Amino acid sequence: MHRLFCGLALCVITGFGQTTPVAKPASITSKRNVPGPKAAGGQSASNDAAIEKVIRAKLAASKISKNKFEVHVQGGVATLTGRTDVLQHKGTATRLAKNGGASQVVNRIEVSEAAKEKAASNLDAGRRRAQVKRSEIGSRK
Repeated sequence: MHRLFCGLALCVITGFGQTTPVAKPASITSKRNVPGPKAAGGQSASNDAAIEKVIRAKLAASKISKNKFEVHVQGGVATLTGRTDVLQHKGTATRLAKNGGASQVVNRIEVSEAAKEKAASNLDAGRRRAQVKRSEIGSRK
């Protein structure tokens, strides 16, 4: 027992139990944020063209292709323009652009008044259904 205690004390004194701190990398970046030669916007011009091509392909392959949205990418930022009669198509276009590699999306797609009115009426109809409480349903016997 005495030997075990002395051995443990010797290990503590000599620093056997200590570990040296490991230096952490300065920053961890994704592959998307490490472009080649940079253009004025912080992204390479060829990278912008590639992102634009991918986004156009995604839009063309989707169900919203009939809207024929315009896409322009500069500095990794995709700008979407066009017009739609379905409110959800605006959000879908944004999602496709983000998935296509854009670091940011500026969505300038205009939604028709008819689509806005339809969405508002659907929202109002949904609110009426959601206002019924379960406790009220059970007490109607």
